Amino acid sequence: MLNRMSTAAQSSRSSSLHSVSVAGAVVRDDGRVLAIQRADNGNWELPGGVLEIQESPEAGACREVLEETGVEVDVERLTGVYKNMARGIVALVFRCRPIGGSERTSDESAAVSWLTPEQVTATMTEAYAIRLLDALSDDAPHVRVHDGHSLLHAA
Repeated sequence: MLNRMSTAAQSSRSSSLHSVSVAGAVVRDDGRVLAIQRADNGNWELPGGVLEIQESPEAGACREVLEETGVEVDVERLTGVYKNMARGIVALVFRCRPIGGSERTSDESAAVSWLTPEQVTATMTEAYAIRLLDALSDDAPHVRVHDGHSLLHAA
């Protein structure tokens, strides 16, 4: 009976857990944004990944951008919060500006490129393109939900 209670408690807790990721929407003075082609699935996205336990969201975004692209950044502001409803991942996206380093690929990135907003729309799925497009807007931070590919209407 104790085993059952323990398992039931874990089951209810695990269904409410979320993973938190961070990403950097790196914008150059000419309006181009930094993107990577992921090595694992070939999709174009902005650089980012899982936030580490002892790390601030801003530091995590800087680390992820540097690890995946070789570009050093300063965080300017939070531009959006995005939840993948299918996978339970909450992503915090920060607009950043490049301050150093040079573009290079990594184990996680097959290609690194500076894209125009039109190229972002043409090469990325809606759920990822919107993150970069939101970073280019002057609006307050956006909150959006998606299924990993397309935006969903919030309930």
